[in-house]
Amino acid sequence: MQTTARQDGNHWVINGAKTFITGGMTADHYVIGARTGGEGLNGISLFLVDADAEGFSRTALDKKMGWWASDQASLYFDEVRVPAENMLGEEGRGFIQIMHNFNHERLGMVAQSLGMMRVLLEYSIDYAQQRETFGKPLIKHQVIRHKIADMSARVDRLDGWLNQICWLAEQGEMPVAQLCKAKFSATKDLEYCASEAMQILGGAGYLRGNPVERFYREVKVMAIGGGSEEIMRDLAVRQMGL
Repeated sequence: MQTTARQDGNHWVINGAKTFITGGMTADHYVIGARTGGEGLNGISLFLVDADAEGFSRTALDKKMGWWASDQASLYFDEVRVPAENMLGEEGRGFIQIMHNFNHERLGMVAQSLGMMRVLLEYSIDYAQQRETFGKPLIKHQVIRHKIADMSARVDRLDGWLNQICWLAEQGEMPVAQLCKAKFSATKDLEYCASEAMQILGGAGYLRGNPVERFYREVKVMAIGGGSEEIMRDLAVRQMGL
């Protein structure tokens, strides 16, 4: 983290930049992580910054493969002054707060992946029932039936796993290792379902205007956002005490 904040009387002065910030062009307020202390995890603090603060600017990241419904931006801080009371939480404890937030973000992304998989499955079934090849509906071809069976099994498996994780979270236990494994498993299953749905629809799936084409483009942002598959694997093993 290279963004810094230094105390100046009853204000903090922020300098630096952030990028790949979701909602960055439309937000009125931002929670900003900045280094207020030395190196390491204990030198990071969080601040609330208003979009109209002097010295703050932003530019859109608008040439994206997917996620067109969500804006992303780069943020810039040039001697941005915020009142001391705009520090969120304790000084130097921001990294812990960021990690706590990541758990909920990853849980949401597992649920989002499951929702996308359900749509892919339903759309594939609907198309396969209507489309006819070689004198019979596509759904009657064994190779297509097996694709749908495999997609459905992955949906059911993730649904059960997600419910278990949510139940544990409701009991006050955040199963971080399970959550990390579920996150990278969910995005791999989403990638599989998007690819199989594209195969079932064939050329029709490659045309803009249907969810299969859209989700196929958006698989990768799900695999990267909230912690990449590689980071999730490593964190899961560390959480297992290994």
